[in-house]
Amino acid sequence: MPLTMNPNVFITCAVTGSGATQDKSEHVPRSPEAIANSAIAAAKAGAAVVHCHVRDPDTGAPSRDPKLFRELTDRIRDSATDVVLNLTAGMGGDLVFGPPDSPLPLISGTDMTSAQERVAHVLECRPEICTLDCGTMNFAESDYVMTNTPGMLEAMGQLMTEMGVCPEIEAFDTGHLWLAKRLVDNGVLKSPALVQLCMGIPWGAPDDLNTFMAMVNNVPSDWNWSAFAIGRNELPYVAAAVLAGGNVRVGLEDNLYLKRGVLATNEQLVERAVTIIETMGSQVMDAATVRTQLGLTKRAPV
Repeated sequence: MPLTMNPNVFITCAVTGSGATQDKSEHVPRSPEAIANSAIAAAKAGAAVVHCHVRDPDTGAPSRDPKLFRELTDRIRDSATDVVLNLTAGMGGDLVFGPPDSPLPLISGTDMTSAQERVAHVLECRPEICTLDCGTMNFAESDYVMTNTPGMLEAMGQLMTEMGVCPEIEAFDTGHLWLAKRLVDNGVLKSPALVQLCMGIPWGAPDDLNTFMAMVNNVPSDWNWSAFAIGRNELPYVAAAVLAGGNVRVGLEDNLYLKRGVLATNEQLVERAVTIIETMGSQVMDAATVRTQLGLTKRAPV
């Protein structure tokens, strides 16, 4: 199918993530204050949406503590910078097996909890958007499985819909889009849905352009979508996503470098994305415009 470039593009900044990057760059924020400050700087640079995880302030390890999420969201909301808040709901589905000759019992790093617990911070903080990782996959490490069963996704999706929070469907392969469409057909998620195409994460969809267009072509035409790739392909995928008709995501969750050997800040990655988008002849959308396009409601915390 012919490419139809997106003339109006919104940027999501994935501020810190949950990967083991905290000791690889001094710019990866750890505390709620540091994450909030980095998100605010990214918004001032042009990001309409900030996608946030939280970390243990001392160790930098990933966390799903609702108190840390609440501090983070309060700091962002109390700032003078308007931005759409997108919180992760990806924690709590981690399955880590023992070695191949003794896979059970499960070992350290396993964190499996209920649907209600996985979205407790979403209920507490009431962001406009929260993520829904729409499938189970082998995720980088040899014995780690990112676990999201159809039953769990239906339960989490229903809770998100009842809260009035827009799920951002995280699709790591075409089968995840197939399942997302089923959730919409069954009334669990509303249509038009919001999708993030996640490219190049081992062992999901590789970030070659043929696979990318297969992902794009599996998104219903009336849905809103964005895309990113990790590492050195993060910034090239800004152009690829715009050319294919979508929106873009950058940030330190996905890539630590501005160019070879030069560590980036979230603000710098957003600035570079703005330059790419505007050089291509498209416009960068602000938070208020994104809320209108996606039908989002900005709420105060419970």
